Amino acid sequence: MSVEIRRGTVRFVSRAAGRETKHSFAFGEHYDPERLSFGPVVCHDDHHLRGGTGFEAHRHTDLEIVTYVVSGALEHSHTVDDTAAEPVRVEAGSLALLSAGAGVSHSEVAVSGAGPVRFVQVWLRPDEPGATPSYAVHPDATSLEVPGVAGARLDVVRLGTGEATTLPEAARVHAFVSRGALVRSSLAEPVQAGDAFLFVDEPAHEVTAAVPTELLVWSFRS
Repeated sequence: MSVEIRRGTVRFVSRAAGRETKHSFAFGEHYDPERLSFGPVVCHDDHHLRGGTGFEAHRHTDLEIVTYVVSGALEHSHTVDDTAAEPVRVEAGSLALLSAGAGVSHSEVAVSGAGPVRFVQVWLRPDEPGATPSYAVHPDATSLEVPGVAGARLDVVRLGTGEATTLPEAARVHAFVSRGALVRSSLAEPVQAGDAFLFVDEPAHEVTAAVPTELLVWSFRS
């Protein structure tokens, strides 16, 4: 059993023209042997993009990639075996799941005129390699189960000032404050946007919002 409070201020930061990314786990040139993964999670990135900028076509294999758009809108395009799918506009509040499987090339670009774009993206190792690639968007979704990772679930929890929620009991829980703040509790001093709880084999814990707050809560069976 363990509880870790990972503060947003200790995240790794990468910058390029028109974008900034905050990495919760070791990524690219940012290496930390103590922050390589959390269960199946190998990447938890908080991206901020200027309109018209983003990530041009690049390739992935054997990853389950979950994207939550916090604000603005993304245009997502992908290609499998030289066959390009129609671009998809992913609005704020939407969840998207890209199963890279045997291989997919994709791009993510901030829609011009939709304001600055912020999205949180999580990469997970699938249970089995070489699956058939797929992509799906779930507008205004508040939960998502990842078929390629047994027992993996994401819940989007929105709280008003003073409202409480119970973080689930599971083998592992990663609860990220995407917006707002939580009040001081027995778990921690006040928890701000960008901070996260990492629980291993913990019981359920109740948290309370200090202001209007949004949580991205991952739970894992193992």
